[in-house]
Amino acid sequence: MATLDRDGVKIHYEVHGAGPAVLLSHGYSATSKMWDGQVAALKDRYKVIVWDMRGHGRSDYPTDGAKYSEALTVGDMAAILAACGEKSAVIAGLSLGGYMSLAFHATHPGMTRALMLFDTGPGFKKDEARAAWNATAHKRAADLDTRGLAALGGSDEVRMSQHRDASGLAGAARGMLAQENDRVIRSLDSVKVPTLVLVGADDTNFLAATDYMAAKISGASKVVIPAAGHAANLHQPAAFNRAVESFLGTLK
Repeated sequence: MATLDRDGVKIHYEVHGAGPAVLLSHGYSATSKMWDGQVAALKDRYKVIVWDMRGHGRSDYPTDGAKYSEALTVGDMAAILAACGEKSAVIAGLSLGGYMSLAFHATHPGMTRALMLFDTGPGFKKDEARAAWNATAHKRAADLDTRGLAALGGSDEVRMSQHRDASGLAGAARGMLAQENDRVIRSLDSVKVPTLVLVGADDTNFLAATDYMAAKISGASKVVIPAAGHAANLHQPAAFNRAVESFLGTLK
């Protein structure tokens, strides 16, 4: 376990194993705990780096809303890699973590050895669709403000995560889950690194998005995990790990 200070905001991260670096980013309102099964499967051959996004888990929960943003999250990821002595890594994540992985590539393509995008989407080209997404994010933030952690619900990746309170999650919903522009979705054509796009067959909200990413990213590999929902790594860990290990085994 380690802590990185980012302009007064402490970011929790962990490093497991040795070998080629893989940075795993969790979904919104989850924590690095969701990756325990992948850490166990990969750490004997890879340097697996997991972390808690700002506002989540064991990282800090800034009270200033300006301390939550896509740019700051991407900066946190780059700073963690630097602290681990890595100039590049396989950048991977689920849901919000997958979106931030694409944002990381758009900002730091030279630091991205490969991408693994799990149960996620690339954002929206149309302003109207983005506005609807953002309205939902802000509604979620307001619910967290009102009801606290009781507003989280009981999805698998959330139930296994621990947060000190709901304030950071509300800030993250407004500043990180909500999207400012179409930069990420328009970056898909520029992705030249090997890419795995994976989705649970029952994750209906992200089936079209993963189809879109797989079509737009040149040479992307697409895997659908049967009998799995949004947290495919938790619902079908053996099949998920096989897909990840197979993809990582193709990298040079």
